[in-house]
Amino acid sequence: MTGIRIDGPIRDRYDDILTLEALAFLTELHDRFAGRRHDALAARMRVRYDLGNGRNLRFLPETADVRADPDWRVAGAGPGLADRRVEITGPTDRKMAINALNSGANVWLADQEDATSPTWANVIEGQLTLFDAIRGRLEYTSEDGREYRVTGETPTIVLRPRGWHLVEKHLSHIDRAGRSMPASGSLVDFGLYVFHNAAELIAQGRGPYFYLPKIESHGEARLWDDVFSFSEERLGLPHGTIRTTVLIETIGAAFEMEEILYELRDHCAGLNAGRWDYIFSIIKNYRGRGQSFVLPDRNEITMTVPFMRAYTDLLVSTCHRRGAHAIGGMSAFIPNRRNPGVTTRAIEKVTADKRREAADGFDGTWVAHPDLIDTARAEFDAVLGGGPNQLGRLRDDVRVTADQLLDIRSVNGAITYAGVCGNVSVAVRYIESWLRGVGAAAIDDLMEDAATAEISRSQVWQWIHQDVVTQEGTQVTREFVEGLLDDLLLRLPRTTDDRFDDAAEVFREVALREEYPTFLTLCAYSRYLVEQPEAVVA
Repeated sequence: MTGIRIDGPIRDRYDDILTLEALAFLTELHDRFAGRRHDALAARMRVRYDLGNGRNLRFLPETADVRADPDWRVAGAGPGLADRRVEITGPTDRKMAINALNSGANVWLADQEDATSPTWANVIEGQLTLFDAIRGRLEYTSEDGREYRVTGETPTIVLRPRGWHLVEKHLSHIDRAGRSMPASGSLVDFGLYVFHNAAELIAQGRGPYFYLPKIESHGEARLWDDVFSFSEERLGLPHGTIRTTVLIETIGAAFEMEEILYELRDHCAGLNAGRWDYIFSIIKNYRGRGQSFVLPDRNEITMTVPFMRAYTDLLVSTCHRRGAHAIGGMSAFIPNRRNPGVTTRAIEKVTADKRREAADGFDGTWVAHPDLIDTARAEFDAVLGGGPNQLGRLRDDVRVTADQLLDIRSVNGAITYAGVCGNVSVAVRYIESWLRGVGAAAIDDLMEDAATAEISRSQVWQWIHQDVVTQEGTQVTREFVEGLLDDLLLRLPRTTDDRFDDAAEVFREVALREEYPTFLTLCAYSRYLVEQPEAVVA
């Protein structure tokens, strides 16, 4: 008999989420879709192998008829999603959730992925946060006695579950042969949320909405669509009740935007330009292809460089052609209420970023801090006026080729000593925060999450393996980076309970070894975040 086994500790109110009925639903999801998930991950490996051996991505000839058919459209916005001009992103701990719900944004992207360190506590207590928030009873009292409550009208909640590559090792799927495998992080996050909250959300005039991360092909989109359709039937929801927005944050997905929309057409509301993971994906997939695919310092890879412009223009054009929202990405700059100069700079940067997105036809955008909502909204209000979106703006002027999407060599900028130091520093400090259970960290007045840490460590790996020499004349070698790492550990303020030594070891594993791990979070999760099983069988 199949089932889900609980291997993590049961703490206060965990049984509100891990009910027998919810676990039965997770079992059904895994029985039907766990095998296809493994097939999708194997397909990713084959694509990476081909790219490493010199094949370039292209628009698929076998799906040309889908792209050529002018008649099909996606389902579009569900109730509460018609106006998405400002979306605030953030993790699902209680304090951050209350701040997001009180922010005045149109949408809260409740992030169980890159902005959340997937500790067992964060995974289940994040679900409790959402459970309480949807029922109007979310409260939080800080250690200093300050009380937080949700007031007024709240944003529409859109949950971002973990990507297909991540597992949940505190829950195990027992298959029909009696074999035990870690549960899928995607199916756990999605399944628990939709099982507990779909009916309540619908009763409130909204719905169970999701952001899908890290998709690399339309086959993966088809898998999600089947998960949605099964869940609707199983939970008694009308077909199409679940709506999703797909993050186009991998280079493979950029070549299959229309096919992804088509596979999800009964459930799709839009696409999002996930800029940081997109850059990471390009480095990851083309890291061994020579100097023409080597990017300069991270801060030189702006949204106005040619290959990023091609990607965002194609996204807007594709979305509007099919009746889908095009949602812009997040500028990493954040204000500092104690430093007016930093705040002024952040507002200037965010203003320029959101003005460009609104002018390009995006229907909304992301911010990471409540103080930036008015700045972003002003730029979209100036373009949208009284309307909720720009779906009528079809961008027929856009003609993007495969070569333009892969035009890495046209990026101007240098690889500098400061750039190498910055990548080491950001990666190590972010990983240390992540190991402590904090997945969204303000570092040097930028909001960093797993995606920016991935860029930082991937650039270091690539620069070492491509024999890069900095602008100042220093060759980037393992020994050179090890020296920077040692210096950083000496300069950082240390406490008895910090995780910098562990973070440095993770960095060595993902940036300085000969082999390149596809995600830094995979090895770090297994080694440091998994709690000892207590073998509670349900």
